[in-house]
Parts: sequence; structure tokens; C-alpha cells
Amino acid sequence: MKRISIVGTGSYLPEKILSNYDIEKFLDTSDEWIYTRTGIKQRRIAENGLATSDLCKVACERAMEMAGVKAENIDLIVLATITPDTHCPAGANWLEAKLKCKNAVSFDITAACTGFIFALHVAVHLIKSGANKTALVVAGEIMSRVVNWKERESCILWGDGAGACVITDSKDGAEILSTHIHTDGENGDTLLMPGGGSKTTPISHESVDRGLHYLKMIEANKSFKVAVNRFAEACEEAVRFNNVKMEDIDLIVPHQANLRIIQGMAKKLNFPMEKVYLTIEKYGNISSATVPIALDEAVRDGTIKKGNLVLLTAFGGGLTWGSSLIRW
Repeated sequence: MKRISIVGTGSYLPEKILSNYDIEKFLDTSDEWIYTRTGIKQRRIAENGLATSDLCKVACERAMEMAGVKAENIDLIVLATITPDTHCPAGANWLEAKLKCKNAVSFDITAACTGFIFALHVAVHLIKSGANKTALVVAGEIMSRVVNWKERESCILWGDGAGACVITDSKDGAEILSTHIHTDGENGDTLLMPGGGSKTTPISHESVDRGLHYLKMIEANKSFKVAVNRFAEACEEAVRFNNVKMEDIDLIVPHQANLRIIQGMAKKLNFPMEKVYLTIEKYGNISSATVPIALDEAVRDGTIKKGNLVLLTAFGGGLTWGSSLIRW
């Protein structure tokens, strides 16, 4: 079997910071209320004029620089996003053009917060099949433009940013030991954007006035319990598949949905929080982009060391969940 490796990582966060104290100025809430329920202190917000592909471009360039590959070396771009520049053409097509990756085929993956792991899964198997050689796996979101900033329970969660990695068939780099993805379409209505699709076509003043084009979270308590269980199941599947134990894992890099969900996952796995990498306090929930952003940060700050077993895990709307085990 081919050894598929991560040979470079990169990320980009917009410069603008929106703190809980800033939100206090226009919502009936407080820093304490937000932080105790979510673990979030601030989030990044993309400036007007920037599109998701712009954030992804910087993240990809940084990953390519670390990997030592040029645009012409990339033959596959898989972009995970629920906030593409446009629904047609795909966000990945815009990104391909901006990166000048003329030898690449590009397409989007829509799997909400699990999107990066879904994109990684697809790219790994395309390279294993021989269809492609070197891929950019990227996730980017501008969540600040799809939430209702009058809905206190939801808008406080989200932020903007992008993360990426270069993967290829190589004996060098971090070996991707396995990827695992799952869906449950029957329970996909707990996190959804009701408008904008064929179900509500054509888009009308009425659909906009009713707020159907904002991301909505329904039955948050139910989602919390399901998320904890799915997070844990995905981790257990990855270690079981690779014939290792949870105590062998050096670091878990989870989707940064909510601090209490992450703590619940760690408790269920009997895994120490000291070995769980967190970015939620400073970046919030960036949907599909949280995992690659946290992964890149952990690589660059030295948290991840050569030989470490690193476990990625995520849960999101769809419902979707998944994991990946990597030997650094």
C-alpha cells in the first residue's frame, strides 16, 4: 500500500478580532455568559471584500511553502466549506485560479464541521488509487456572513478562517494511517440553513425576511449529547482500526465546537484534557476549518513532535462525523 503523508500545513486567520466584550455592545449578553457556555472569548471576522477562497489561498500558500512544492506540482484541490464564494462555480475552482494550479482538478466537499476530515478521506483514497499524486486539502469558512447576529444562542459561536495541508505519496512527512467518515441523514435537521436550496426556490423577499438563509441550530441540548458520543466513537474507531489504545495517543486535535463538548468527549474516553489541543477560546467555531487550523498551529508551535500519534476528530451537521490517525 502507498504511504500517504502530510508534507506541509498552513492556516490563515483574518486580522479583525471580535471579542465577547464587543458583542456585549449590540446583544443582550456578557463575556461571562458566553465563556461559561462555550469556552469562547473571541473570534476572527473576515473584512468586507474578502471571500472564502482568499482566506484559503493564504493557508494553501503557507502549506505549499512548508512542503516545498510549487503550484504546478498540485494535481488535486479538495475544498471543504459550507460558505463558498459562490455555489456555482465551486469555491475550489476560484481557489485553483488564484493559486494558479493549472494542473489541478478542483471541487468542493460539503460536510459541515467534519468537512476537512471528509476532504482528507477523499484525497487520500484518490492518491492511493493512482488517480492523483499531490493534493491540497483545504477547509475555509466565512461563518460571520451566514449567521443571524440577533440570535444570541447561535451567533456567538462562529468565526472565520482557513486551514490546509499538502498530502502526497511519500516516505517523508507525517503518515496518514487511516481516515474514517460517517453520516446520519435522518437527523440532519439539527443544524441547517433552510433557505438557498431547491427546497425554497426561488429566493424571495419572504424567505429573506423569515431568516431562512441564516444557519440555524435546533435542539442544542440533543446536539450536545449526540456530538459527545459521536466524537468519542470516531476516536475509538481510529485507534481500534490501527490496533493501538487511547493511552498511545499523544494528542487529540478535535473540531472546536464547544469547550464543554470537548471536555465531555475527553471524559467519555478517559483521556486527559492536557493532551487535547484547544483553539476555541481565541478563534471560536470555524466549522470545517477548525481542525486544520488547530493542526497547523500545533505543528508550528512545537506541540506536535516527530513520532507523535495525532488523532483528528470532528462532528457536524448532516449529521457527519469522522476521524483520522496520523503518525507524525
